[in-house]
Amino acid sequence: MDADDVRRALWRMSHEILEHNHGLSNVVLIGLQTGGVPLATKLADNLAEIEGSQVPVGYLDVAFYRDDIGLRPVSPREPTNITFDLTTKTVVLVDDVLFTGRTIRAALDAITDFGRPGSVQLAVMIDRGHRELPIRPDFIGKNLPTRRDELVDVQADGVRIGEYEGPLE
Repeated sequence: MDADDVRRALWRMSHEILEHNHGLSNVVLIGLQTGGVPLATKLADNLAEIEGSQVPVGYLDVAFYRDDIGLRPVSPREPTNITFDLTTKTVVLVDDVLFTGRTIRAALDAITDFGRPGSVQLAVMIDRGHRELPIRPDFIGKNLPTRRDELVDVQADGVRIGEYEGPLE
């Protein structure tokens, strides 16, 4: 995907979020650190342009909620910043790449520290398959089948696939 493909996918996903939720009155976006944060911010900007109202946006680091803590070094990448109560809200978790599903499982555990959402939806730019848990996204920029040893990098200027060196998540 090039920059225009990413922009179009985010615009489409914004409309899908709006339509699926019949508006934005109870919707909040939570971007997962680090790749989901710029996507959540752009989705919020798109939704504001479409609807004319701001959607609250928070950022979540799931490092200490992962199920592989102790199996490999864990350190928070960026701070969590959720300044609003999630109780009864429709939370749209936003991430760049959905792979095994383990990061999303950790995010589901983590958001309960900020309230009990009415529902949780998942928006990802790339769904690459290889799920290890029964997690599926509600909003997808692109399905991109990959090998397990490939790396998918999502940036504003496009999506690239490369070789992965190191332990798989």
